[in-house]
Amino acid sequence: MEARDTFSVRFWGVRGSIACPGPNTIRYGGNTSCLEIQCGDRTLIFDAGTGLRGLGEELLSRGPVDVDLFLTHTHFDHVCGLPFFVPLFIPGNKIRLAAGHLQPEKSLKQVVVDMMMAPLFPVPPGIFQAEVVYRDFAAGDLQEPGPGIQILTAPLNHPNNATGYRIEFSGKSIAYVTDTEHSEEGPDQTILGLIKDADLFIYDCTYTDEEYPRFKGFGHSTWQEGARLADEAGVKTFVIFHHDPSHDDEMLDKIGSDAENARPGTVVACEGMTLLP
Repeated sequence: MEARDTFSVRFWGVRGSIACPGPNTIRYGGNTSCLEIQCGDRTLIFDAGTGLRGLGEELLSRGPVDVDLFLTHTHFDHVCGLPFFVPLFIPGNKIRLAAGHLQPEKSLKQVVVDMMMAPLFPVPPGIFQAEVVYRDFAAGDLQEPGPGIQILTAPLNHPNNATGYRIEFSGKSIAYVTDTEHSEEGPDQTILGLIKDADLFIYDCTYTDEEYPRFKGFGHSTWQEGARLADEAGVKTFVIFHHDPSHDDEMLDKIGSDAENARPGTVVACEGMTLLP
């Protein structure tokens, strides 16, 4: 594969709800959601959890930063890395932020301003020195951030709304579907349409089917439901993501083993992992 055709996803944060660093989460990681997707020479970021800080340092080591950052939603675990994304504070960098779940009631720029407002944070977004563009779209709209890159979007079932993404590039596809709650009445047809025949399917697997009844209404799903969706949609590789902070390395090993038995080739996402579709 030539560099211009490179298509990959690297996981910088794989947790949901709250970062949970410590001796019991070393192997899978404790940072919250953040993905780096490389499409040729274009870098896309999905979600701005605590994993975004490390990604920012890596991007700076490569030279001037010019990226598109798409948010699934703006719950704190998915945006709390933004104030610590160093490229935002450096002149000459270009960062385009986008979200598909807020309008018409709110705008992404106002949400970021509110998050970084005293007494919650010491400095406002006005301190950013990079060229920052905020953009709102409607979940369902097609996004085309660069030549040959198409991003299909869809609304997800989550409190305060969320957006699922399918990134298509160089004849391959990566579906990123997190923070969504499944229905016990049958598979989510919107998600099935978004992930049909995807090469990689990254899904909200916060709970197991056994745990789920205690957390109905919280807006999350299970790895077993993810496997069922992957089977029905003809997905090539299913990736377990958005790990509950109570699921330590030993628990995730067990989930990985059970998932491999249920759907061979399933991957449990861990920080630092890079996958090719």
